[in-house]
Amino acid sequence: MKHFLAILVTLIATLPLSAQLYNAGERLDYRVAYKAKLVPNTEMATVTVQTTLDTLKGKPVYRVMGLGKIMPEYRWFFYLEDRYDIFVDTLSLRTLRFESDIKEGDYTFRSHYNYDWDSLKVHTWAQSRQRTPKSKSMKLTQQSMDPVSLYFNLRSIDATTLSVGQTNNLEMVLEDTVKVLKYRLIGREVCRVPQLGKFRTIKLACTLGTSEGFSFTDGSEFFIWITDDKNKFPVLLESPIKIGSIRAYISDFKGLKYPLTSKIR
Repeated sequence: MKHFLAILVTLIATLPLSAQLYNAGERLDYRVAYKAKLVPNTEMATVTVQTTLDTLKGKPVYRVMGLGKIMPEYRWFFYLEDRYDIFVDTLSLRTLRFESDIKEGDYTFRSHYNYDWDSLKVHTWAQSRQRTPKSKSMKLTQQSMDPVSLYFNLRSIDATTLSVGQTNNLEMVLEDTVKVLKYRLIGREVCRVPQLGKFRTIKLACTLGTSEGFSFTDGSEFFIWITDDKNKFPVLLESPIKIGSIRAYISDFKGLKYPLTSKIR
């Protein structure tokens, strides 16, 4: 369960940075459930992604908070509270700073990244439970970003520019390493979401690997369904595991920038 929220948001592919869609006042709420052949759909956690306006070093920024929490009835069994914050320049739409604070059972982890886009470097700091903090500087490419930025980049995808089965690779800064995200377009589907009904969606498959030789170790694919309209927010995310799957689906949304034309009434 480590890096719970990061795993969810990194299921999502991305396109160029100029395409990011941020809207102050938007809030998306998700329910996270475990499902297996002999186990009914069991909701165990919630995820919230919220965008506001803020300032960083006197500069106006979008501040995006991602919060994953275990539901109260399961806290006796396993405690989880993951928080991620990013600060994005409102003009360039470049991420300036990333922060994480992760608490999962006995595991704790804190980190922050400061981006230097002029020199294409990111300076990271990280500390896990009872370990000495580590600092590192890494090279960036124009496609490098943090997990939460990946989430927002996808939301301006133009599916007409992608062919079914076409794959692309992108880079993600996670802790003190760079991961590679491979994604491909599966096509369009009507997706049923619990309590909310049906949506017209674009379905993508993603695989996360290391940066060393683009090695995708186990070949596991993760799937994302995003609304087939201008908002392009994920309504369903599914990650197969050894027994069953973990699914996150939209439970509420507020402050969308565009009309929700993908909803089938």
